[in-house]
Amino acid sequence: MKIVSGAAPGARRLNNRTADISKNACKRVKWFDYYEANGRNARKTCRHFDISPDTFYNWKKRYNPQNLKTLEDCSHRPHRLRQPTWSPETAEAVLKLREEYPRWGKEKLAILLQRKGMNVSSSMVGRILKTLKERGILQEPLPNLISVRKRQWKRPYAVRKPKNYKATDPGDIVEVDTLDIRPLPGLILKQFTARDIVSRWDVIKASSSATATAAAYFIDTLLDRMPFPIKAIQVDGGPEFQDVFEETCKKHGINLFVLPPRSPKLNGHVERAQRTHTEEFYEITDTSFEMKELNQALLKWEMIYNTVRPHQSLQYLTPQQFLEQKHDLIKRRDVSGIY
Repeated sequence: MKIVSGAAPGARRLNNRTADISKNACKRVKWFDYYEANGRNARKTCRHFDISPDTFYNWKKRYNPQNLKTLEDCSHRPHRLRQPTWSPETAEAVLKLREEYPRWGKEKLAILLQRKGMNVSSSMVGRILKTLKERGILQEPLPNLISVRKRQWKRPYAVRKPKNYKATDPGDIVEVDTLDIRPLPGLILKQFTARDIVSRWDVIKASSSATATAAAYFIDTLLDRMPFPIKAIQVDGGPEFQDVFEETCKKHGINLFVLPPRSPKLNGHVERAQRTHTEEFYEITDTSFEMKELNQALLKWEMIYNTVRPHQSLQYLTPQQFLEQKHDLIKRRDVSGIY
């Protein structure tokens, strides 16, 4: 028995021919080999390689069987490039004005130059600025970050929620936010609200102010009242969720996810909970809004909310019923796994 190993002779010839050209050029060589082997049928070749006839004929014009490098990709740079139409004096004037007024754009600089009798347009000034930057002549000043809005503080523990992090079980993500309570003119109270996005279980507590210390105490309330372990908390960038709050999350081993600026929609579950508590508790509850009495009433409402109120998002189950069903399902799976 004779055993033959290695590539076919045709493949070896193709490898020898295309040893010095790129992968894309090798692909085009196969087009024309197929074209010659099938009676120079261009349409059949295009269908076989799924290319357009225009593409095939464009490359056919360039193809030289004696020089396979003619099938290499070529530069698309124009043969004639647009040359600058401004004088060195104009560029120098733009540079001086930009250095004097570093935050002014091309429109303002063009008007200043026109006042000096120079015939320039804003687009020409923009091209001059771009050229000066590319050549390293114009250096933009470093910002001193005085503006509070632009300053980005580095959080010691909180991070952005990873894109691949998904909440599938209760406690995977608990969204926390604050609600302004204004029962009387000049009286402003705060309510801390937490919602588990899987089971819709809520924990609420009122406070005289929304400080980081008050938010940290609220974590202890969460750990006591949530009927499952909390793996991660998601908050906005408010100051009440920094400092002591972050340290408390780290102490309890709870991941802390912080939202990007001006994106409350990403905390949509707890935002919707705030509306529900406002409409179904504060707007119909008669309380003196003294802190102890208010929190007692909130605790009673929290129990009703989690164990009595049907939730449309849970197919009209209560959060407690949802958790019981999920627990029973997991238990049945464990039992069936044993047998």
